[in-house]
Amino acid sequence: MCEYLDSLNPEQQQAVLHDGKSLLILAGAGSGKTRVITTKIAYLIRERGFPPASILAVTFTNKAAREMAARASRIEARACGAMLKTFHSFGAWFLRRNAALAGLHPGFVIYDDDDAVSLLGTLLEDTPKIELRKIAADISRAKDYFLSPEDPELDLVDHTPGFRGLYARYEEKKRKIGNVDFGDLIKMPVEILRNNAGLAAGLRDRFSVIMVDEYQDSNVAQFRLLYELKGKTTYLCAVGDDDQSIYRFRGAEVKNILEFPDRFPGTDIIRLERNYRSFAPILNLASQVVNHNSGRLGKTLTACRAGGKKPVLAFLPDQDEEARFCAELIGRSVTDAGPERARYSDWAIFYRTNAQSRGFETELVWRRIPYRVVGSLKFYEREEIKDALALFALLANPRDEVAFRRMVNKPARGIGGASVEKIIDVFEKQFLFSEKGLLEAARQAALSPKAAAGVKVFAGVLDRGRALLAGKADRLSARMPLKSGEGLSVCAAALICDSGLAGYHSSHDEVNGYQRTENLQELVDAASLYPASMDGLAEFLEHIELDRSIEEKNRPEDFDAVTLITLHNTKGLEFRRVVLTGLEQGIFPRDDKEADDLEEERRLFYVGVTRAMDELYLCSCAMRRMYGRTQPMLPSLFLREADKSLLRIIGAAPAGFGAGKGGAAGTHGQAGCGTGYGGYGAENGGYGAVTGKSSSDGRWKQGERVFHDDQGYGSIAGIEEGEDGPVIKVRFDNGHETRFLSTYQSSKFTKIGSED
Repeated sequence: MCEYLDSLNPEQQQAVLHDGKSLLILAGAGSGKTRVITTKIAYLIRERGFPPASILAVTFTNKAAREMAARASRIEARACGAMLKTFHSFGAWFLRRNAALAGLHPGFVIYDDDDAVSLLGTLLEDTPKIELRKIAADISRAKDYFLSPEDPELDLVDHTPGFRGLYARYEEKKRKIGNVDFGDLIKMPVEILRNNAGLAAGLRDRFSVIMVDEYQDSNVAQFRLLYELKGKTTYLCAVGDDDQSIYRFRGAEVKNILEFPDRFPGTDIIRLERNYRSFAPILNLASQVVNHNSGRLGKTLTACRAGGKKPVLAFLPDQDEEARFCAELIGRSVTDAGPERARYSDWAIFYRTNAQSRGFETELVWRRIPYRVVGSLKFYEREEIKDALALFALLANPRDEVAFRRMVNKPARGIGGASVEKIIDVFEKQFLFSEKGLLEAARQAALSPKAAAGVKVFAGVLDRGRALLAGKADRLSARMPLKSGEGLSVCAAALICDSGLAGYHSSHDEVNGYQRTENLQELVDAASLYPASMDGLAEFLEHIELDRSIEEKNRPEDFDAVTLITLHNTKGLEFRRVVLTGLEQGIFPRDDKEADDLEEERRLFYVGVTRAMDELYLCSCAMRRMYGRTQPMLPSLFLREADKSLLRIIGAAPAGFGAGKGGAAGTHGQAGCGTGYGGYGAENGGYGAVTGKSSSDGRWKQGERVFHDDQGYGSIAGIEEGEDGPVIKVRFDNGHETRFLSTYQSSKFTKIGSED
């Protein structure tokens, strides 16, 4: 046995050594799938003699691709010669080399979502941007499902009258401009391979091994590309987890992994079920809930870490108390002097939608607990950065109408909408297929003196940029607000400064102006890594478009802060202590979820739970402010699907939510939380569990539900014996508390049942 295989468990070794048939590796959460993939790449090169260039491995983020390449190279240095890319970067690589077959200019630019909206705006003038975004999203979804304007199934994406024709017009205009959108990076290569048998055969001969990571996240178009790349002798290995398919809203199709054995007959399946991340009680909860899904191939995770505490389920009055619960739980764990003392970065608060973060942010700020929000506005989505990238795109492709429209009059140069339309008209009539493009059309158009002067300035900026790339212009003046380094950064700084863009964005108020200037400088710095040439510019733009999902961090890696994050963004992450919030019906899952959508929501719950390594807390509120008013909530379906014996329940569980077998509801306080947090234990006067204690007159029982005309629903939280008889303590679902004498005030309360 090879030394580097010794550290693998038997199932991992089996997956690495497998050959012959196609292979589907069902890799459960925390089961070490990346180790298996990277080890297999190294093994195929070192032990099986596969040339590195014959191996293609695709995944879904550039970060993951870089990590795979680095880890494989540490085992076998020659692995750096394998092609490890994302689906989209592979498509871009393919189209750059076969642009003519797609009717593209080699310098084509990749449109992002905003560019697609802008292009649609040229076809639908005066249409609100929100409508344009909906149309652009539908076109993107159509391409995810490999649907063209003429496909009958297109109505399943958007059945509104006119969508089919608008999709066709959008494609035609984009073809004339010569650019592509993200969907084209997958769809066009498939079409080229289908129509060029010789090219397809050559590509299949080149790649004798194809590996796909995170296969559960693939869409229909990506499956079609994979199908076209696989030859009769190609060794195909897909790695994924059907229980972690949570991106249907992005076009992911869980059927790709569920039907993999049928689509590639003779496929072997190897299950990686040993979990190295979480304690058994956490995995037991995750498995029990996801087992309610019918659409799964099936596996059972086994914890390799012994011990662990039961997940805590906290029933809370409302979202304000939920935020306080989280903040106090985290705060006390960090200040605890005991052996379980935590760091802020050990903690993560999960929520279903971004809107839920506000309350947690407010509470954490008030308590001076540092936090970071994952999923906020990313670097490449900021206005000043998109403006600069549009300038770069127009330099790379002079026919880029979207970039031209965005920047020709920004900052204002006296080139109004009417002048722009005249330029576009000349372009389409005289220069549509010319290398001179829109700038030459602008020079030839009959414009007012003011607009013509503005065009001259704008064209001069791009001419200087082109000259810089050709080595025919001087470097940027040191007096410019942006500093350039080497390579492409000289041209980048020149474009931003000469165009007036740097001054325009720095002219905002002091804080915003400074921040925007710093962002532009960061972009210039990034450009220094690329050569000062047209090819370097194209590579720079391609890298940015394919890598926008990665948010750059300026903080040190050891910055100690709580993570606030939506459940969809947690994929691939892990935290020692997790609080999963908003577990109410209508929030998670939403009330409109059923059938396949509900199964995906259940998988999302599974993903969230399995991010927790040591401790897991679940929060469910009795009331929540929604749509401008406070309304009662029911516990999430997923909580009701779990055996209550798997949980430690604190707080007043609502009627009908029993303790279940095992008496989980009888544990509370410090023992229940396990972090030194005691604020919600019954003995602290907090949200105590049901004990079954009855009043001496037999009329009231702790845990019993009641209703009050003024305060609404509540629960009997405590019973004391006084001089005048039993004193009953009631905690209402709205957070209010009261005490009353059983002998004199009981007429105001109506008993409606027991919590257990």
